[in-house]
Amino acid sequence: MTRLPERGGFERKATERAEASAVESRRLAIVAAVRQRGFMTIEALASQFGVTVQTIRRDLNELSAEGRLERYRGGGGLPSSVENIDYADRRATLLPEKTQIGRLAASRIPSHCSVFLNIGTTTEAVARELVHHDDLSIITNNLNVAIGLAATTAFRIVVAGGTMRNRDGAVLGQLTCDTLSQFRVDVAVIGISGIDADGALLDYDYEEVRATQTILQHARRTFLVADHTKFTRRPMVEVGRLEQIDTVFTDRMPPPEIVALMERHGVSLAVTDQDNPKRT
Repeated sequence: MTRLPERGGFERKATERAEASAVESRRLAIVAAVRQRGFMTIEALASQFGVTVQTIRRDLNELSAEGRLERYRGGGGLPSSVENIDYADRRATLLPEKTQIGRLAASRIPSHCSVFLNIGTTTEAVARELVHHDDLSIITNNLNVAIGLAATTAFRIVVAGGTMRNRDGAVLGQLTCDTLSQFRVDVAVIGISGIDADGALLDYDYEEVRATQTILQHARRTFLVADHTKFTRRPMVEVGRLEQIDTVFTDRMPPPEIVALMERHGVSLAVTDQDNPKRT
């Protein structure tokens, strides 16, 4: 004769299933909230979901272990997307186009001024073209830029403090943002990973985004350098908006909706492709 489980056993298992379901529902909601904002502190998440900070820490640790979020000091953010190309491959991709973009952007930067250069292979192309200038102050969180310009004795080079990312020479972290925020420069040259149709400037890594946002806030003029593939990529972390840019440098005409946004917000467009008109 089969013995049925006691009533208490049924109730206990039902309670455990309900608790597990509630935990998973909360964690899904945490992922959605972080995706929307790019980063959220532990305290903000605890307040939003009505749980303790200890509970949020456990949730973030589990989500990080599962690869759904990245666990940062003080909160959670988006992981670097696996869809982004490795640095060595990015450096070799569209090299002629990036060189032309770099040459055109550098031609708009006068000597005797201060320049921000952030992380990215296209900003590095700009840096290579700046060697023909005189008396520049370069502030960067890109070690490849600093090393590439080190032999140019007419330049003063400031490298932001922080933690170096080995794979691409990026310098990131709170110390990086603190360093960058001490300067007010004439021109910022930034690269990003994608531009959405609504004018959102996008990237994959939250730590990179924080540094770029700091740069945007402390520049008198901002140049965006981006090859044509950036108009079809959709990373998830928002850097800023197209209207924060003074001039976009690219190798082909952007999609019509992006051009319309630029015209609406007074953003200049410079295109290296000789088969297309060059707007300024």
